[in-house]
Amino acid sequence: MKRRTLWMGGVAAAAGAAGAAVAWWRLRPGDLASEAEAAFWAGRYEGPAGEPVALEPFRGRPLLVNFWATWCPPCVEELPLLNAFYQAHAREGWQVLGLAVDQPAAVQRFLRKLPLAFPVAMAGFAGIETSRSLGNLGGGLPFTVVWGRDGTVRHRKIGQVSEADLSQWSGLG
Repeated sequence: MKRRTLWMGGVAAAAGAAGAAVAWWRLRPGDLASEAEAAFWAGRYEGPAGEPVALEPFRGRPLLVNFWATWCPPCVEELPLLNAFYQAHAREGWQVLGLAVDQPAAVQRFLRKLPLAFPVAMAGFAGIETSRSLGNLGGGLPFTVVWGRDGTVRHRKIGQVSEADLSQWSGLG
């Protein structure tokens, strides 16, 4: 009986490890082509009130880009953390940009309740394709991309960011 229990435990551990490997493979950031980086910097959006937001002026300083939506609970939960990060590190040159995969009216309502110190641009549902081109293979939200001063991707994260992530990334500033 004891031998069978050990064998079953080994099978369960192997199945768990295989499941974790499959999940990592499906959710890992994909390889990024330089064309995707160039296309990102050429991007132009509108802010929630219709103001133009070009991405090229963000180049040359560290930039954290967060793809989010008002209908995404983990997105909404991480925004105050991103806002605090921006306020704490702006003097070091850090920039944060929220690309909302959402409707302008929903984002306007949200920002009235939770004003953000960093700029927000409307990516709409096409923002999912932009995030895929940057390595978000599954198209899930939230998705965060950290750009270095040289305009290249330094870090990507699918899912909610943590204080530990931000602490690690802040060294780029």
